[in-house]
Amino acid sequence: MHIPDGVLSPLVSGVAYVVSIVFLVYCSRRFFAGAGFQGAFTDTRERVSLVSVTAAAVFAAQMLNWPIPGGTSAHLVGGALSALILGPEGGFLALFLVLLVQSLVFGDGGITALGANVLNMAIVDVFAGYGIYKMVTSILGGKLRGKQVGSFFAGWIGIALAALVCGIEIGSSPQFGYPLAVTIPVMFSWHLALGLIEGVITMFVVRYALLHAPETIYIGGGSS
Repeated sequence: MHIPDGVLSPLVSGVAYVVSIVFLVYCSRRFFAGAGFQGAFTDTRERVSLVSVTAAAVFAAQMLNWPIPGGTSAHLVGGALSALILGPEGGFLALFLVLLVQSLVFGDGGITALGANVLNMAIVDVFAGYGIYKMVTSILGGKLRGKQVGSFFAGWIGIALAALVCGIEIGSSPQFGYPLAVTIPVMFSWHLALGLIEGVITMFVVRYALLHAPETIYIGGGSS
């Protein structure tokens, strides 16, 4: 899902950068103000440490990439999981750090496309995943079972929606060479299938955290 340089049109790239910068400012202010956090992570230094650990885990998970036709690549993202651990603002910051390091140091995702990659994985996956979790748990209840099901759908649908937006971005850029009729179904369908794996991983990590250290994560602190 990492978009390289030379793929996006200047308009698509520019709009994505503006949206990403707005979210960076908003999420930074909210996160460092401690919005939504209780328990062990009311201290700013503890929250920053948790962001760093989460970002490192997401970075490792994203190292596995599978090329797909008519798109870029398919891989685990970890956006919804980051949101459920850190809250949506903290989840954004963790994914932003991952994408920034990947782009500047490892060449995984272009610098001109960084705004779009942030939009797809750090905004759409994180915030949509968290919203899906909230919606499912409001229907099933906030017990452990409801949170497990909610986290599964958050991981599954969150990555698929991020891929859908990615497909729109690259399909709207003439230099990419594939029209929307190709990029959207290919990106969405492949990540919808991969999302099942991400959903299961998200569910099991959330279950473990809720059972063994519920006070240390965002959704376990009573603020979800």
